[in-house]
Amino acid sequence: MPIDVYIYDAIRTPRGRGKPDGALHEVTPVKLAAGLLKTLKKRNHLKSQDIDALLMGCVSPVGDQGADIAKAAALLAGWNPSVPGIQINCFCASGLEAVNLGAMRIASGADHLVVAGGVESMSRLPLGSDGGALTYDPTITMPHKIIPQGVSADLIATIDGYTRDDVDQYALRSQHCAANAIQNNYFEKSIIPVYDDNHCLILDHDEHPRPDTSLAKLKALKPSFANLGKLGFDEVAICRYPDLEKIHHVHTAGNSSGIVDGAGVILLGDKSTGEKLKVKPRAKIIASALIGSDPTIMLAGPAAVTKKVLEKAKMSLEQIDLFEVNEAFSSVILRYLKELKIPLEKVNVNGGAIALGHPVGASGAILLGTLLDELERRELRYGLCTLCAASGMAVATIIERVSK
Repeated sequence: MPIDVYIYDAIRTPRGRGKPDGALHEVTPVKLAAGLLKTLKKRNHLKSQDIDALLMGCVSPVGDQGADIAKAAALLAGWNPSVPGIQINCFCASGLEAVNLGAMRIASGADHLVVAGGVESMSRLPLGSDGGALTYDPTITMPHKIIPQGVSADLIATIDGYTRDDVDQYALRSQHCAANAIQNNYFEKSIIPVYDDNHCLILDHDEHPRPDTSLAKLKALKPSFANLGKLGFDEVAICRYPDLEKIHHVHTAGNSSGIVDGAGVILLGDKSTGEKLKVKPRAKIIASALIGSDPTIMLAGPAAVTKKVLEKAKMSLEQIDLFEVNEAFSSVILRYLKELKIPLEKVNVNGGAIALGHPVGASGAILLGTLLDELERRELRYGLCTLCAASGMAVATIIERVSK
């Protein structure tokens, strides 16, 4: 029988704008991660030598984020050299898959205490900095009809019939939900402020939200991916989906996920180790799943992986109290809601990546922590977290809140 795996803590940095003028641009990604590791150890009264492994997601593992940022962060945090560091790249699924793999290590009995999460400094290493065959090798991209993610988002909108108003309305909802959560301090439990080497505060809140967003402001934005489509990617998409006459480009900077810097980590362990270390479990990992799907439409995997993880858990959709679905683009969420027939009031209740930003390697861990906090605040039982990822992959995790 697999060993039960518990979440003992979940913390994150604020999300800073992913531009040179963003507050976290001055902070290297290894410092972002190391700051969380120091805090996690301190607030749970841990000895780092008791930690069996550190797993960190990172989508552009080059430059400041290269050479195994997980191990580098552990060393910078002053952790015992005995702690190994494992860097994981599964695109936007990286942070959550790091958690899932850490949970599997514990469930198998190989480890007893694991820290897992992710980090991404998008202001320092723009998305795509690492290049790669999935983007640039025509022997892969052409036969599999791989197109840019933004064009894929517009492809979903075109196939499903979502209008510009539909995607803007959802984006506005994300901003309103995030503004409400911030105003009521719903993220206070998990956000760890970032300080410089002189202990001066750099950032203690999410920098990307725009609470003054209106539908009129969203409508004034120009489509972000129409020019990419004109380069030939629209034709590639239509070749894959020949029933379409044209791609309607409805996604803009206002209804797509924000580019930000950030990090998040989760403390995982088995029951006996938690009791030994005198840390209280907050939730139990029930099941996880990772899938691949059509690399052209690319972003449609969350519904399929949700069905798979529910099947593994032997649960129904109706049993899930709250869902965190990464807001890569508005059409991703609209399709998820439509395909699974989930009530909107159960999904992304505190906003999502459209308002708060998407630090790609870290988002999965951050979303899981957000989900746990909200389950506790509302005293609900089950939550499901899912993210789509490039090349058609998607990841999901179900957790159960542990009653105090």
